[in-house]
Amino acid sequence: MCLGVPGRVEKIQGDRAEVSFGSLRAQVSVALLPQVQVGEFVIVHAGFAIERVDQAEAEDTLRLLGEISAG
Repeated sequence: MCLGVPGRVEKIQGDRAEVSFGSLRAQVSVALLPQVQVGEFVIVHAGFAIERVDQAEAEDTLRLLGEISAG
């Protein structure tokens, strides 16, 4: 099973971006989304941003993941 997690793009340098997942941050490749901008939300899988998502969808997904992990 694969899991993609939504995060917010905080910084971009070339084809790498710093993405925040709540209080966690990670460096990910944005090579598959060359038009992505700081402030946008992306789905990250295996170190790659693979899709843009809107903020509401990202927040809903993060809320559900939080409920699962607390459960």
